Amino acid sequence: MSDEARHPWIRGDLRVARAVIERVDGEAVAAYGRDEESCGLLLGPEADALFVDEIVPMENRANKLHALDPETYPRTGRMYFDIDPMKFERSVRAGETNGRPVKVLYHSHLDVGAYFSETDAAAATMGGDAPAYDLAYLVTSVRGGAVDDRKLFVWDGAARRFVEAPLTIV
Repeated sequence: MSDEARHPWIRGDLRVARAVIERVDGEAVAAYGRDEESCGLLLGPEADALFVDEIVPMENRANKLHALDPETYPRTGRMYFDIDPMKFERSVRAGETNGRPVKVLYHSHLDVGAYFSETDAAAATMGGDAPAYDLAYLVTSVRGGAVDDRKLFVWDGAARRFVEAPLTIV
């Protein structure tokens, strides 16, 4: 259930510190070198709800899960990301109580562009009818080892889908 009043970043129009974007890009390029998507969280001060000034990279567990059980996890980290759900939940809860909420879940795409895929949507909604968390979503495209695009996505409740939203680097 979304709470726009408490979490206005779910409408997009975020301002992200240039240093944060540079780290997101660096994480994406490094993950490309490992043949996997990068992923993590972007946080910011509660008092400035549309500003993001902190990155918390997370491990993409997809390759490990695939190696352990390729039948249950047929796709690799090149095709999707898998974040430890307990670490994710702890981060979201901590942000709600310490005044530095998680505002964005970020990840990269390898050689396919910055778009919100069906897999991304299914993960964000956890198979339900709407996102499970009040977050915006940043997708960074890496092609040939270099960042070539990034886009921010938010849930449009009326259209019942994720749509691109404004993002400003400051």
